[in-house]
Amino acid sequence: MMRAIRSLAIRILAVASLTGGPASLSWAADPFTLSSPDFPDQGRLPLQNKCQRDGGQGLSPSLQWSSAPAGTKSFAVVMHHYPRGTVEGRHAPSQYWLLWNIPVETNALPPGNPESLGDEGADKDERGVGYTPPCSPGNATHSYTITLYALDAAPDTLGNKDDPTVDWSTLMNAIEDKVIASSALSFLN
Repeated sequence: MMRAIRSLAIRILAVASLTGGPASLSWAADPFTLSSPDFPDQGRLPLQNKCQRDGGQGLSPSLQWSSAPAGTKSFAVVMHHYPRGTVEGRHAPSQYWLLWNIPVETNALPPGNPESLGDEGADKDERGVGYTPPCSPGNATHSYTITLYALDAAPDTLGNKDDPTVDWSTLMNAIEDKVIASSALSFLN
């Protein structure tokens, strides 16, 4: 009996080593993943999501995610860009979309977020709330990042309504100790 168990264990380990190790076995958890049906990671932003000056419709991108970690109570989305002359970790980025209090049962946002899921912070120019469609000047190409955060609690310091005083730093400070996991998606414009 022991010989049969040992033989089975050796075969399982051999299969695992041939397939990339124990992490590749079927019982491994899928990673928390953010994607968009409109563009691939590092792809080009579609016209519908660009500013009207560039011929776009100004709609926020369609997003979808899977495999939220256990313990997730809500989600937050941050879209940002580091302009020329700014350094990540030293300067705050330009914010293009700040969204929190997204219900835990949500796993997608359609273009334009027509159901107004969650609460929105300041736009890029801090004159209103919501998504700011990118307008890259001239022939320049900029890289933007959308990050989805799985939170173990709602960011209670922000309240539960749209708030034009919530900027990137305010949101990041509010969720700092609540992030269980995050997933990012970048695009070019």
